[in-house]
Amino acid sequence: MSQKMEEIADSMALEALDLEERTGDENAIRLIADALASSSPTMEETFLTAVRIRRAERRGRRLIETMLKDAETTDAEAMETEQAETDEPPASED
Repeated sequence: MSQKMEEIADSMALEALDLEERTGDENAIRLIADALASSSPTMEETFLTAVRIRRAERRGRRLIETMLKDAETTDAEAMETEQAETDEPPASED
């Protein structure tokens, strides 16, 4: 039963986070958690845990994406610099 509850809570967490993102309603998750608590405090905690996990995942993925973009920019700049250096004529010795 625990695995099923975790699956349901995770699915609800994804939907709640999407709702929060679309509406900007920061209370949406709290309202959902309160509704769950009235029937099952265990489900409420499982849901809130899933929300925290998914938020952490999103933050981590955004950081990875930013770091990859920065690395691509750095690589591109390095390649441009290298190309510019190879295109320059050799300095003449007087």
